[in-house]
Amino acid sequence: MAECGGGIAHRLASRRCCVFKELSFIDRRRTRNNFRNVSMIPPFKKHLFGTRWRSLGVSYRILSMDAREKSTSTVLESSKHKRVPVFVVMPIDTFGADASGSLRIKRLKALTVSLKALKLAGVHGIAVEVWWGIVERFAPLEYNWRLYEDLFRLISESGLKLHVALYFHSNVHQHRKWGVSLPLWIAEIGKSNKDIYYQDKSGLSNADYLTLGVDRLPLFNGRTALQCYEDFIVNFANKFEPYIGSIIEEISVGLGPSGELRMEDLRIAACQVGKPEWGDRGPQNAGCYNSLPPGEWYSGKLICHADAILAKAANALKKYQQTVETSVLLVAKIGGIYWWYQTISHPAELTAGYYNTALRDGYDPLASMLSRHGAALHIPCLEMMDNETPPSYLCSPEGLLQQICKISNKRIHLIGRNANERLDKTGLRQILANCNHPQAEAVRSFTYFRMNEKIFSVENWNNFVPFVRKMSSDY
Repeated sequence: MAECGGGIAHRLASRRCCVFKELSFIDRRRTRNNFRNVSMIPPFKKHLFGTRWRSLGVSYRILSMDAREKSTSTVLESSKHKRVPVFVVMPIDTFGADASGSLRIKRLKALTVSLKALKLAGVHGIAVEVWWGIVERFAPLEYNWRLYEDLFRLISESGLKLHVALYFHSNVHQHRKWGVSLPLWIAEIGKSNKDIYYQDKSGLSNADYLTLGVDRLPLFNGRTALQCYEDFIVNFANKFEPYIGSIIEEISVGLGPSGELRMEDLRIAACQVGKPEWGDRGPQNAGCYNSLPPGEWYSGKLICHADAILAKAANALKKYQQTVETSVLLVAKIGGIYWWYQTISHPAELTAGYYNTALRDGYDPLASMLSRHGAALHIPCLEMMDNETPPSYLCSPEGLLQQICKISNKRIHLIGRNANERLDKTGLRQILANCNHPQAEAVRSFTYFRMNEKIFSVENWNNFVPFVRKMSSDY
């Protein structure tokens, strides 16, 4: 997924016009042309942004479960002909270290102006990524929510709602300059026990994630990984209880890793199929990360991990589900693995752990599991079209989206998001069409990925504002 970042304050002092006066002018007139004044908001640094193909290492994975998984599905009220609130994701470099090394909110004044501009444009809320590696950074069970308290207060005072994403992984390999590592005390444990991380068949470790094999092993100062995640979620809910259901409307939870499966279950499964040697580092003739479909396919059964975390999150948020006034939506994210979708085996999905092929619907049991927990599904790629993808990779983001919409219909809510930044009319029109697909329920909300300097340029702003207005109005 293309990540965007950059500064928005380095030219603030040089601006002669007062942005707040411009925003007041916008508020009075509310015309398209007047929104051009918001382009005076100091831009993000261009060199930090780049549109690129979504990485094959997707951060949030809900893996296919066995076809025997059955559960009662909730029939939802129709969401056709309803508004689709738009959330905008915060910049990747929202926090930065000051001279003393302490983290703080960067470019506070310019960020405040940007939030007010988004509010005036009709944006419903802001999506904030809450990192395990920031909050429980130095010691187990020692939580520091100060940064997020300040940020949530700022967003709330701007009149915006919140979508909070709880992340239990690191993104250092994606963003070395702005990345957030796993908690430092976790890293210390990893120095003496690298098996807590994923390893590929070459033995290379990925310290961005804890392997699912430690979900139930008390390796973390007497706690299992699942207990660490549960304690974090419960502490978050207790800390921000006044916000939940009023300001915080949606809470999504990171459910899975990016990387090859390595755990005891693999050894057991390998023995069951008469291939015990596969339990070491997987089949040695299964190809590599960039193999073509005839050379590789791999799938895992990690739905129990997603099931366990969602169960704990749903339990922690249960008391906020009892009334409409305090209701908060629990959300699960999956990656949009659309390359090789037009093949029979769907090898890219299988390699990622989604057991979805032309002969097996891997998303139907997923929808059943989510329905059991009352969770919505966060789906990406709403801006993408098949004819914009490289033909040699047999991609079909539209086909994948159609399949997911079909199986989720009437059972679970869908939350939409874009995979790559699109601010052109064509891309925004595609998002609008997918959010209001004539053969599926309208998505519950849409998360635009992410805030950066391009949104506030004159041309893009004049595309973005009408898009938000259309999404936010009945049709």
